[in-house]
Amino acid sequence: MRILKQRKWWILILLISMGGIYFIFRWWQGPVVETYLIEEKPLIQTVVASGRAENVARSEIGSEISGVVIERRVQEGQRIAAGDVLLIIQSDDLKAQVREAEVALEELRKIRYPQAQVELKTAEFQLQQASREARRRQQTEPGVLSVEEKEQALEAERLARNQLSAAKLKAQSLAPGQVEEKTLSERLNALRAQLAKSEIRAQVSGTILTREVEKGDAIQPGKVLFTVAVDSPTQIKVAVDEQNLPYLKLGQKAEVIADAYPEQAFPAEVNFIAPNIDPQRGTVEVKLAVNSVPNFLKQDMTVSVNVETARRNKTKVIANDALIDPSTTQAEVMVVREGKVQRQSVKLGLRGTAMSEILSGLDHNDQVVIKPDQVKADQRVRTKQVQAL
Repeated sequence: MRILKQRKWWILILLISMGGIYFIFRWWQGPVVETYLIEEKPLIQTVVASGRAENVARSEIGSEISGVVIERRVQEGQRIAAGDVLLIIQSDDLKAQVREAEVALEELRKIRYPQAQVELKTAEFQLQQASREARRRQQTEPGVLSVEEKEQALEAERLARNQLSAAKLKAQSLAPGQVEEKTLSERLNALRAQLAKSEIRAQVSGTILTREVEKGDAIQPGKVLFTVAVDSPTQIKVAVDEQNLPYLKLGQKAEVIADAYPEQAFPAEVNFIAPNIDPQRGTVEVKLAVNSVPNFLKQDMTVSVNVETARRNKTKVIANDALIDPSTTQAEVMVVREGKVQRQSVKLGLRGTAMSEILSGLDHNDQVVIKPDQVKADQRVRTKQVQAL
């Protein structure tokens, strides 16, 4: 009985010792960390930025005259064509002035000019009569007429001649295409042009973006009443971090995703890179042309852009999360070799959104720690291999 109890104690001590040895061994091996093997995969380097969709051209529409709005015919989002009336300004006074000018011109052509022609013929006839009478009196025998009567006839002739000259000048000035008609026509055209300005028309086809006027508003020249997105090629404008400028080139392809329609990406192409940097934001303006504009894309819609700047069909890659203090071409990683963590410098090539190309510093099948901030150099660890991205 006593021997049996001693055996139980020895078995218990043995089990505790084995457990202790196991835990000490595990402690010596270190914690479990997730790693993955360096492999070759395809890699696409992209530059990611956000921006907005916009038409290449916009037009601001205002009024050239002052007045009160009596009718507004368009609203935001409405399609317009060149020549469409957008707004009408009260113009009763101008209409009255135009009518007066029309009446004056019509009176000139139908009444005043014909009367001048009649007056001219009358003056010609009166001059002929006065000239005949003056000749007759001059040719009478001496003593029949007094000198005073002869002088009266000559004076009547001179008066008739002056009246004829005045009638000719009047008829000439009132004739078609002459001074009087030109003056009245110019005034009428000026008033009609002013009246036409009371109807504000679209000069281009496009879409109304903004409207800053309502019926009954008093408006002044210079105030922007409408902003129109002119029918023109649609472009995407984004602000790219200046650090990405070396990777950008004209003609590069891009994928555009509207925030409102994340499942409907569409292609674009870089067609403009600004020559200057925004010093306040440290960005460069980039524009992309959209050849096939999707129906859902609207003016000023927020979009995300992925510009493909380089591609490798097969290369050694590493997850960006595994990089320590990455610069443009250099970084460090934590590698597990023979059960211990080692800090390793690597040279980087292409930089993708999630992965980067390894040019040197790592070999195939090297085990890289996925979360390097959880380990230290020379620390013993156990590895749990996971699938790379």
